[in-house]
Amino acid sequence: MAPNIEISELSFSFGPRARCLSDVSLSVNESELCCLLGPNGAGKTTLIRCLLGLLEPETGSIRVAGQDVADLSARQLARLVAYVPQFTSTVFPFTALEMVLMGRTPHVGMVSAPSRTDRAMARATLERLGVGHLATRPFSQLSGGERQLVMLGRSLAQEAQVLVLDEPTAALDFGNEVRILQVVTDLVAAGPTVLMTTHQPNHALTWADQAVLMRDGSVVLSGPPGDVVTAEHLSNLYDIPVRVSRSRSGAADEDEQLFCFPEVHSPRRRRGDGRLPVAQ
Repeated sequence: MAPNIEISELSFSFGPRARCLSDVSLSVNESELCCLLGPNGAGKTTLIRCLLGLLEPETGSIRVAGQDVADLSARQLARLVAYVPQFTSTVFPFTALEMVLMGRTPHVGMVSAPSRTDRAMARATLERLGVGHLATRPFSQLSGGERQLVMLGRSLAQEAQVLVLDEPTAALDFGNEVRILQVVTDLVAAGPTVLMTTHQPNHALTWADQAVLMRDGSVVLSGPPGDVVTAEHLSNLYDIPVRVSRSRSGAADEDEQLFCFPEVHSPRRRRGDGRLPVAQ
């Protein structure tokens, strides 16, 4: 299977003393979810900005669906790659439906308005994501989880082969975090490639097909999450002691789940009763 994303020996810096990426190489196949993990300043966001054509690499290449990003116009690239940022806000009174319709821009003529087909597709996309009832609601009045679902809808409306998600569950509550990631994995099963940055190693262990560890602008390790997201690798990556454990929800091997947590020592754990101290 040919990779949908091919990044080869990519380097980028903002100046002679501000190197952000150094010889980064990775590939992600069609219908795969790849999680980028690494501490702050590891180069994850810079790598995404290069992939989106917002930054021009010093060396190396990026190919999406077999095409070199450097040879594509912004419009051509938007037909291949859709982007969902961490946070989205607008001062304009756009509705959720209008936000999704913006995803049709690469497919609509420069002076044309969205067609009935475009509008029908946008509505169908909101329904598919379970937020069809929000179509006429102002985007600015939606909750964080609702906004992220709408932004996923906009990326789907682009009909792109690659979805780039920059910490899509940042600032979401636990329930919305799980809902968003379940939607993303359902999308991957339908064909698109997803490259997602996250600060949660458990996201890679639970949802991803591939994990990539980055530090100081370089790829430290990449491969299946079970091989990459280990206690030793995470401890070295984040400079804290980390434990990875196994849990079973059933008797079959596929019911086994890996999860990680920091090895910390706290008064609550020493008490042994599982309760938080009560403030007096």
